[in-house]
Amino acid sequence: RADWLDSAERAMRFVREVLWRDGRLLATWKDGYAHLNAYLDDYAYLLDAAIASLEARFDPALLDFASALGNALIALFEDSQGGFFFTSHDHERLIHRPKQGYDGATPAGNAVAARALTRLGHVLGEPRFLVAAERAIGAFYASIAAHPEAYGSFLIALDEVIDPPRMAVIRGPAAAATAWARRLARDYRPDLIILAI
Repeated sequence: RADWLDSAERAMRFVREVLWRDGRLLATWKDGYAHLNAYLDDYAYLLDAAIASLEARFDPALLDFASALGNALIALFEDSQGGFFFTSHDHERLIHRPKQGYDGATPAGNAVAARALTRLGHVLGEPRFLVAAERAIGAFYASIAAHPEAYGSFLIALDEVIDPPRMAVIRGPAAAATAWARRLARDYRPDLIILAI
């Protein structure tokens, strides 16, 4: 639906223009004031949303933003042992920096980051994103294998690492490209990334 896509574009534009500053994402905005560093889940979920938005309506500026988000996610949150901390490396010192992999009421930020980085890596042809995603899966693999019921989102990410998504890039006049993309997306195909440029 065009009205939903318009709403999503407005929301993404607001985040890019108001909450994205100096290569970092801010977590809150009220009365014209944005502040507080965002957390892993904010970056991971936003990157996942940016990739979904690119599939709905391709925008080169959004692709650049997704790339910047992926770079920031790795630079600010990645653990050298694999996976991502919930807080950024320059966050206030904490007694414990959590690095959660199991799903709760929402999918785990580490799992969403791994899947989003995998998709971004394939869209851009950038192995650095793919390697970071694989390291994240590797960091949690023993727990995933022992308790798969708690790691559903990581299982989805693992599936895309083992069997990468196919990609259809359609290029042409807007009306024709959109029509072809809709034909391809008619059936549920989670393993297919469709970009109509």
